[in-house]
Amino acid sequence: MSDEQATATAELFKALADPARVRIVNVLATSEDAVCICNLIEPLGLSQPTVSHHMKRLLDAGLVERDQRGKWAYFSLRPEAAETLAAVADLKGACC
Repeated sequence: MSDEQATATAELFKALADPARVRIVNVLATSEDAVCICNLIEPLGLSQPTVSHHMKRLLDAGLVERDQRGKWAYFSLRPEAAETLAAVADLKGACC
């Protein structure tokens, strides 16, 4: 892994350093379609401004894509980000 790749991967992990953001990424990863931010408020048990804050952090880190539809924003996990996370998390056989 190059220094640039390590730095970019570290930024992804920084963005995931909050349980709510991990849960958001999980919801997006398991959804077939983009998810309206309004559909994340109740399952997370957080206010709309707090969910928006978390989504901004994930967007800034390049983990998610945003699509504005009227007054609501819809989010999906970026395929490249999912591939990076999967590659880093797949450490089977690395220690044994």
